[in-house]
Amino acid sequence: MPGGSAAGPTRRPTPPQPSPNFYPGDVPAPETPSGKVLVVDDDEAIRVLLTRYLEMEGFSVEQVPDGESALAAIAASQPDLVLLDLMLPAHDGLDILTRLRRGSTVPVILLTARGSEADRILGLKLGADDYVVKPFSPGELTARINSVLRRTRTTPPQSVLAFEGLSLDLGTREVTAGDQVVSTTAREFDLLAFLAASPRQVFSRQQLLANVWDSSEEWQDPDTVTEHIRRIRRRIEPDPDHPRWIKTVRGVGYRFDP
Repeated sequence: MPGGSAAGPTRRPTPPQPSPNFYPGDVPAPETPSGKVLVVDDDEAIRVLLTRYLEMEGFSVEQVPDGESALAAIAASQPDLVLLDLMLPAHDGLDILTRLRRGSTVPVILLTARGSEADRILGLKLGADDYVVKPFSPGELTARINSVLRRTRTTPPQSVLAFEGLSLDLGTREVTAGDQVVSTTAREFDLLAFLAASPRQVFSRQQLLANVWDSSEEWQDPDTVTEHIRRIRRRIEPDPDHPRWIKTVRGVGYRFDP
């Protein structure tokens, strides 16, 4: 323009690119603090991104790069939940999970890579409560965390489910089989309590995914239910191959026999 100088085009800053292990998703506004989460991953970028997302969701987050640091942090700070990457240096996630389950029932969600189905199944056998496959959205991750925490914190109105030879204390989340207190993971207890609360009612794996995992076949492999049933039987049944409590109804699902 006459008598003035032309301004150059405004350069917009390049938006930050998401980590290759995540894909963008809506991140809701934070509510009240939801609990303490320990993030265990050797990739610093992933730890930082996970911390940022979870803090936006209201979680208190601690992060460590390896398994030994994770075990020390769990003993010191007692988190409400652990996000554990399988691919860790020195001692992998499955090794750390095995050592953790010797003395702790803290809920654990595994972070796994695509194509590692065998590791996911082994992780469930060793006591993981859930798993998330990379890449995953923040929404999926926080939904799974909230699902696990909600069930570990909820105390139903009826405090004890008692049967001859088996009882579940829903307040302390203790299972007694015979005269022995049985150790269970958070998800195992939730599944057993759900079945025991409706004796003789048959539930399909899809129904159990929906009611115990807050999930569906689109998000979760139904074999997860099968594996958890196997683990529960191993803990409470005198003869897991001929179960007394949790029966398989072929072609349909499972039921609890009082």
